[in-house]
Amino acid sequence: MSTTEYRNWRLEHDLDKVCWLTIDREGESSNSLSQDVLTELAQIVTDLEKNHPRGLVLQSGKNHSFIVGADVREFDQVKSTEEAEQFIREVHRLFDRVEALPFPTAVIIDGYCLGGGLELALCFDYRVAANIESTRLGFPEVKLGIYPGFGGSARTTRQIGGFQAMQIMLTGRMLRAHQAKGLGLVDQLVGPHGGLRWAARNAVLKGRKSRGPGRAAKLTNSGPARKFLAGQMRKQTSAKANPAHYPAPFELIDAWEECGDDPRKMLNEEAVRVARLINGSTSKGLRRVFSLMEQLKSQGKGSDFKARRVHVIGAGVMGGDIAAWCVLQGLEVTLQDREMKYIEPALKRAKKLFAKRLKTADRIAGAQSRLIADVEGTGAERADVIIEAIFENLEAKQKLFEELESRVKPTAILATNTSAIPLKDIASVLKKPARLVGLHFFNPVAKMPLVEVVYDKQTRAEEIERGSAFCNQINRFPLPVRSSPGFLVNRVLARYMLKAFQIHREREVPKEALDKAAERFGMPMGPVELADTVGLDVGLGVMGTLGGEEAGEEAALLKALVDQGKLGKKSGEGFYVWKKGRAQKDSDAVEGINLESLAQELMQPYFDECRACLADGIVKDSDAVDAGMIFGTGFAPFRGGPLFYLENSSKRSEENEDE
Repeated sequence: MSTTEYRNWRLEHDLDKVCWLTIDREGESSNSLSQDVLTELAQIVTDLEKNHPRGLVLQSGKNHSFIVGADVREFDQVKSTEEAEQFIREVHRLFDRVEALPFPTAVIIDGYCLGGGLELALCFDYRVAANIESTRLGFPEVKLGIYPGFGGSARTTRQIGGFQAMQIMLTGRMLRAHQAKGLGLVDQLVGPHGGLRWAARNAVLKGRKSRGPGRAAKLTNSGPARKFLAGQMRKQTSAKANPAHYPAPFELIDAWEECGDDPRKMLNEEAVRVARLINGSTSKGLRRVFSLMEQLKSQGKGSDFKARRVHVIGAGVMGGDIAAWCVLQGLEVTLQDREMKYIEPALKRAKKLFAKRLKTADRIAGAQSRLIADVEGTGAERADVIIEAIFENLEAKQKLFEELESRVKPTAILATNTSAIPLKDIASVLKKPARLVGLHFFNPVAKMPLVEVVYDKQTRAEEIERGSAFCNQINRFPLPVRSSPGFLVNRVLARYMLKAFQIHREREVPKEALDKAAERFGMPMGPVELADTVGLDVGLGVMGTLGGEEAGEEAALLKALVDQGKLGKKSGEGFYVWKKGRAQKDSDAVEGINLESLAQELMQPYFDECRACLADGIVKDSDAVDAGMIFGTGFAPFRGGPLFYLENSSKRSEENEDE
């Protein structure tokens, strides 16, 4: 077998004149389509156009990872819409050449095949995929504020029909191998112990080609059907995303509605529209969110800590849901509370979560068997991680940890989920206070991706790393935060929600208007609905710790509701009445109110407190502040984080003044 080496590719010819093209990006753990990678591919295609092999097979040199897409890090180097459009058209021409190669081609998909990787795969005659857990196919571009720009919108709608293709691109969801096969993105599945190379080689030797869409799927690209479907898609997408905040899915719908029956026109629309989007503020903000996410994932990489068993003390909403989430991530969990009657509701909630996430009866049963009620607390002695999630009372927490310290494993992580109590106060009763770390989860645990890893001056650096490694293990983003009242997220939220309650009480601004103003700004929910969702009892505790004298009347308002048993969503009533998990709102209450002005007034203390947290060194830098507020409070992702937003707003104001 003759071999030609490139920096990121390897080209081999076997004795049957089948050419094996392997992508193996230099110095990277996964393959992405950087400009350098694409330049080399163009050289290889030129060679193949001159010297035809019998067939070509594309594969990855990375273990269980194909191509994860374009190199997002290079997007920020694009200086103008014109530059972006030129680059996209160059990639279009290159992929057209791959598709036009005058001999059979096949691709082996083993692992993640996303974005540009799937767009390249669609240029090949035949696609063989490994039918294993790690194989995923999809177009996540909408999460970066764009849509597929390397020919994906044209080739996918042509390959599987407009309706299915648009659903995949608009949602950004990842497909398992068998789902991709069912849709027609993949032509052949090979089991975990099958011969991927043999299947691909056989495909090119026999000149196999993908079948394309069936008649019904093909018709969805036709004029009348396309116009009707585009209208429905626009309506459904508008219910989930504001076009002013997230324009990409609407640009894609418009392009398909106008040109969906003409792949060449779709390619042209890609070049124009994606270039415009990539240079827009939404894409820049969402790309920063992606970068912040990668930074958080890197926390704890210096530790080899890995848990097998977790013990959670406190089976309330937070403790029970932490336990269920850990089980969902494959761990064995013992859940402790004073009596079985306090644990049973948590087990019921966990069962619903398992049914929703795991689907099949055997997987649900397996998860249930790993969640063990433990009134006596004997599981603590075998656990690798012990998480305290009892009520917010310093003396109770101190007593608990004082008793635990003597009987847990010396290598176990000792963690508290306190939302506001300083770490040193809890750790003061321990013989080794440097051992205690905070693991502060957010409600609802299954939806909120952030965990504050709380430390203070006496916490061992090793414990911070181990705590962060555990968060990564359970698919949560760890954010190291210095212990101080409210830490980062609750400290900021307390000022924001206090402002909302003050406006509501002093000026009688309807709660619906406060929530609508925040949502218009881009928050996932408003401050009043958020208070109900978190729990008014929890909010009262936080306000008591953080609000000071200024919060006296607002705390009294919360206390009155709590005393009536109105705790918010979990009790069915708080500020709002809740039915079937939804707050019942009066839509007429926002009439005549300047929501934009109200939003600025609401957000100002949020911004001020973010600046104060940075100045106080609560986290290491502005990236950490922005990451905490995006993943811990849902701060408008398209704005890239509160401090990023303020900085860019200031720049825009200066530019406008110069003009």
